[in-house]
Amino acid sequence: MSFRIDGRMIERGVSVGDKIRRGQLVARLDSLNEQSSLQQAQAQLAGATAQQVEARGAYARMRDLVAKNAVSRLQYEQAEALMKTADSAMDAARSQVDLARNRLSYTRLVADAPGVVTAVDAEPGEVVRAGQKIVELATDSGRDAVFDFSAMLKDSMPPDSEFTVSLTIDPKVQATARVREISPRADPVTGTFRVHLRLVDPPGAMRLGSTVTARMNRSAGEGFVIPASALVRTDRKAAVWVVDPKTSTVAMQTVEVKEFAPDWILATGVKPGDVVVTAGVQALRPGQQVRLLEARQ
Repeated sequence: MSFRIDGRMIERGVSVGDKIRRGQLVARLDSLNEQSSLQQAQAQLAGATAQQVEARGAYARMRDLVAKNAVSRLQYEQAEALMKTADSAMDAARSQVDLARNRLSYTRLVADAPGVVTAVDAEPGEVVRAGQKIVELATDSGRDAVFDFSAMLKDSMPPDSEFTVSLTIDPKVQATARVREISPRADPVTGTFRVHLRLVDPPGAMRLGSTVTARMNRSAGEGFVIPASALVRTDRKAAVWVVDPKTSTVAMQTVEVKEFAPDWILATGVKPGDVVVTAGVQALRPGQQVRLLEARQ
């Protein structure tokens, strides 16, 4: 939160940790100059009002007289021009009063939303600039859990992902969260992407600055989880080597990859009980005999 104008701050009514309500006065500038400007603008408005009344009265008299041919057309047009000039001066004076009144209101920094003060950056007595941060406010409009996701996790995450967020010091304190914002740029050092999860009705124990963990909630997909090292390609299709338990020979079985991660895949095309080769898959050929690692003496 910051002031819209320059000035000397004479009051700051909040400190770090204070809860404030909407409309509460946060800080105040010395308003002597702005009050003087408003009084001057109001005085000019009063003068413009008097001139407008006089010009309109003169115009009304000239309008009646010119209808009776008692004055010349030129005199009537001059009175009309003076009235329009007075009207314009009146509008300009009103605008100056509005501007001066606005500047006076800008000497008061008022909270536009309820929240908690998380930082203060100016003290009473300082001369502050327009736009200089005075206080930092965490509003009560919503609370996020912030994480850094790897590129693979970010890309494999469904757009409607739901998470369960838990307090690290007390995992029983939980809240549901959904993705609110994903940074489009990776961190230049870590290569991760900043992800904001909006908490849904977070409990009071989840205070600002709490350390939390998150678990993605998702239904089990169709297929079987297989080590990624078992995957090979044949005819541009994904496949695995399946061992025949009777002959101890291998045969290539095509699969359809549903999901993938660095060390596992979720695939269909294999059956419950199939023995899948996970090591040395690039050196195998159809019908080749193999031995299970556990069977070695």
